[in-house]
Amino acid sequence: MSEKKVIAVAGATGAQGGGAVRAILADPDSGFAVRALTRNPDSPAAKELTALGAEVVRADFYDEPSVHRAFEGAYGAFLVTNFWAHGSAAKEVQEVETLVRAAKAAGLKHVVWSTLEDTRELLPLEDERMPVLQEKYNVPHFDVKGEANELFRQAGVPTTFLNTTFFFQGLLSAMAPKRAEDGVLTLTLPFEDGKLLAGVDVDDIGRTAYAILQGGEKFIGHTIGLAGDHLTGAQYAEKLSGALGEPVRFQPVPYDVFRSLGVPAGDEIANMFQYYGDFDREFTGARDLDRLREINPALKDFDTWLAENASRIQVG
Repeated sequence: MSEKKVIAVAGATGAQGGGAVRAILADPDSGFAVRALTRNPDSPAAKELTALGAEVVRADFYDEPSVHRAFEGAYGAFLVTNFWAHGSAAKEVQEVETLVRAAKAAGLKHVVWSTLEDTRELLPLEDERMPVLQEKYNVPHFDVKGEANELFRQAGVPTTFLNTTFFFQGLLSAMAPKRAEDGVLTLTLPFEDGKLLAGVDVDDIGRTAYAILQGGEKFIGHTIGLAGDHLTGAQYAEKLSGALGEPVRFQPVPYDVFRSLGVPAGDEIANMFQYYGDFDREFTGARDLDRLREINPALKDFDTWLAENASRIQVG
């Protein structure tokens, strides 16, 4: 029997969970073993995790006994839900409730919950600057996670709340610069010029979660806001220009205009960026980059991430 403490990692074949698995397994002196949770243990991604040394087990958030089994005997967990898999706030609430019940039943000693701010704390639904979505949310994939923090507290699950942010990886494809009619690469975002947008390498979520689990009790009950950099749209464009070797300009799109474009999940995305913009001081202020680098010295700023990933950017 291994003497290492078992960390159960939800969504292990996804970006955040996969990052957590790799961060833990990359350190042979971690003192942790990884139990990777996935709906399909036979998938190529799951087999890759097995090859890295993870114990891969089946767990489906809609099959609660499978989650309970997956948590049995574990010391801790990294937990994440994927709103974008279904786009339903109600379903995400159900998923978190299942995770909380299973974590409580298993007696986990430390959970790192990948979460986000509940935007309604700063922006009441009565505020008419953005449409209310799914009946009671400004930004459902933020608000559901933020609201669910209280479920962990009420259940008495020892939890660190890791608030994430915009992923640099979004600039590789969907939000990559596209060539405008005049031939100039253009970074087009529903975001105001001059406002700061906190961004992070998605792999740093896993690396920071691992550091928190290593830190143990001192992090339990605390909220840690995560980012690797705070930049304006123009600064993102300037850095992309240097990496791509040609000019990139920033083109802000008014939030209401973006909502009218018929983009999939356009209201949700516009509301998210409007929250980033309208409350940029509060949002970036909750993400102290110096403090974060004390926790995770390998935390990547945008320049570092860009140097490693520029060749993967799918410019249009």
